[in-house]
Amino acid sequence: MTAREEIKNLIEKAVRKLYGKEVEVEIEKPAEMTYGDYATNVAMTLKKNPQEIANVIKYRAKRGEEEGKALFDSTIIEKVEVKNGFINFFLSKEYLQRQIREIFEKKEKFGEIKLGKGQKVNVEFISANPTGELHLGHGRGAFFGDVLANILKKAGYNITREYFINDAKNSAQIKELGKTALERGTTYLTEELKTQISKLKATAQISKLSEGETGYKLAQIVQKDIRNFIEKKLKIKFDSWVSEEEFYKKSKIDKIYNWLGERDLIYQKENAQWLKTLKYGDTKDWVVIRETGEPTYLLSDAAYHKDKFDRGFSKIINIWGADHQGHVGKIKAVAKILNYKGDLDILISQVVRLKGGKISKRKGQIITLDWLINEAGLDAARFFYLMKSLDTQMEFDLELAKERSAKSPVYYVQYAHARICSILRKTKIKKRNKFTGVNLLQHPSELGLIKQLIRFPEIIEDTAKDYQVQRLPQYAVDLATSFHQFYRDCQVLTENSSLRAARIGLILATRVVFKNTLNLMGISAPEKM
Repeated sequence: MTAREEIKNLIEKAVRKLYGKEVEVEIEKPAEMTYGDYATNVAMTLKKNPQEIANVIKYRAKRGEEEGKALFDSTIIEKVEVKNGFINFFLSKEYLQRQIREIFEKKEKFGEIKLGKGQKVNVEFISANPTGELHLGHGRGAFFGDVLANILKKAGYNITREYFINDAKNSAQIKELGKTALERGTTYLTEELKTQISKLKATAQISKLSEGETGYKLAQIVQKDIRNFIEKKLKIKFDSWVSEEEFYKKSKIDKIYNWLGERDLIYQKENAQWLKTLKYGDTKDWVVIRETGEPTYLLSDAAYHKDKFDRGFSKIINIWGADHQGHVGKIKAVAKILNYKGDLDILISQVVRLKGGKISKRKGQIITLDWLINEAGLDAARFFYLMKSLDTQMEFDLELAKERSAKSPVYYVQYAHARICSILRKTKIKKRNKFTGVNLLQHPSELGLIKQLIRFPEIIEDTAKDYQVQRLPQYAVDLATSFHQFYRDCQVLTENSSLRAARIGLILATRVVFKNTLNLMGISAPEKM
């Protein structure tokens, strides 16, 4: 149980004792350290005297009785204060000192929580059209989706990472790709695609094929390169690759169309067929069969989501690009039509622009993700993409990402881990899991570092609930700041052997949390820099 959870329980018990009420208590971290380590405004929400609640937390006493024995045997709280209506809690030194051994013993399991209770979650991300290389914008959804999946797994969910391949032969984009290969258009023509067309021509007589068939065959070559890039360059492993064309081959598109028709959810208008999405919460109805008789993306997406629903996911998370904003209402309506009982969360990744960097030679061209990673490095690329909330536009600062100094946040964080490893190489203690003298850790910088360490499970819990992944790189920077402060204020390899052992125990625990944090972000934890 985290410190925050334990304090939450204390408050809820106190409120029940005083007022006989069950309340949902919100715990926050005060902006200033003088206001404690945690705080709650529960007294204001209940319109009750905060001092009254604080006293019951501090003492086993009813209103009007003498202050008596401590209400709980827990030694987590050192002090409880009331200020401006808030009840502020200060953690005890004894509690903080005990956490060092616990963190080190749990190692990579530290931070794991049981929030998800093994529920199945599908996280679909990237799902780029197989018409060319991944570009600057794709990087945002790619790394966000991968890290969110890592965090949800750490929070106790059973995760499936999924990539949906838009490769249907009858789709406009695949036909256009076929036109490009057959030299009837140049919509997708790039140097990379020219190479892939050459590969196709070496294995098939495309002049005898239709545009859709040609486009499909070329899309398979493009998709193979995309998959190779994702797995080897981006270091992202998907559990499931789902082909749209397979839905046509297995008649799943026809089945969903017939299913909707049998329930009178499709009607004819203006020579097209429309789905009654307005009735299910969307702003209007949408076409599912065009005048030409061809299905729209909505119909195949309905089939795809039915397939997801049928696979038993209790939560489905779709991470889409900014150009898919208008598609959200449609799919939400489809979920209602199909009576999906789980959670469907659709997250929209906003636009990414490149700030600075000498890229004039590429003006007017697509900036590929491959080029960006070659310039900045994978660690920096991941960190910088993750720093901003997904729903805000961002500028990728290439020059800062390439910086090899404390100016770069990723370098600043990695250097803290490398510094710990450097200290440990100098120590002569053989049994590094033998913690002694932790009660000697009294310095504010020592205690401040421990307070940062124990925030890690809270970061996992909060992010698993609200998907604000940018919280993780910010935590990494905060942890690095606390460690660097500790390093400046407290000599680790001091001549006092007991204090030296205690401080080595502290940095061992710190190394565990750094490594766990960086692993969640898919960023390396170097031992030398």
